[in-house]
Amino acid sequence: MHRHLPMHTQPVNLFDRVRFVLVETSRPGNIGAAARAMKTMGFHDLVLVKPRYEHVLMHEEAVAFASGAQDVLQQARVVNSLDEAISDCNVVAGLSARLREFSPPLMQPREFAASISASMAASTAASTADESTIQAALVFGNERFGLSNEQVERCNVLLHIPTNPDYSSLNLAQAVQIMAYECRMATVSSTHMPSGIGFQGELAKAEQIEGMFNHLEQALIDIDFLDPTHPKKLMSRLRRLFSRAALETEEVNILRGIAQHIQQKKHKK
Repeated sequence: MHRHLPMHTQPVNLFDRVRFVLVETSRPGNIGAAARAMKTMGFHDLVLVKPRYEHVLMHEEAVAFASGAQDVLQQARVVNSLDEAISDCNVVAGLSARLREFSPPLMQPREFAASISASMAASTAASTADESTIQAALVFGNERFGLSNEQVERCNVLLHIPTNPDYSSLNLAQAVQIMAYECRMATVSSTHMPSGIGFQGELAKAEQIEGMFNHLEQALIDIDFLDPTHPKKLMSRLRRLFSRAALETEEVNILRGIAQHIQQKKHKK
């Protein structure tokens, strides 16, 4: 994500390329209010991961709090895991009020919105397709507990909304509103345009990166570099390292090729 991109002269449309993912949400009203926050800023892609209530999208509290954004609720998806929600995303940003020991790179909302707008502009200009190939996800945790460390490790960016240090509590829908606003402003006021100088690869999707980590972990186990019974924090550190690199598809393939070669060498002995 930390790439220096040239300036663009046309706005970049983020409205169809940013997904809002709510993880294990407890209150139906918060889901409805989040849908309303999204729609007021022009966004519509909502995914719920294991919400507390079954059929929550039809819950009367969710519908009431949506207040005119029922269409966002109606087309929302409910999935069983965060991996399922983000599998086709190249950029996955987790929202957290607290820092983590092995967090991915930390960004503020405005910086993040400008960054993905610029990245999408670069991807669009480099592609023959009409639309950017980049899909971004904003991941919001449970109202009480937020995102777990494991869920944060699935993200390649950690976002922190700067609030009053004496009272930093943000309602879930408020956090969604802030991120939707920043992404809208990046779309409306974007002035970034790639010059066509230099190579710009396609950012890898979350499922590709996760497959690479699993492959690499097994290769490290095979050569006795990693003890699976006492893994300590090696893979967490490697996730943090690679999240700073904003891995491209070609780079993921190279790393998997290295892991495969390690395994082949080990098995030949």
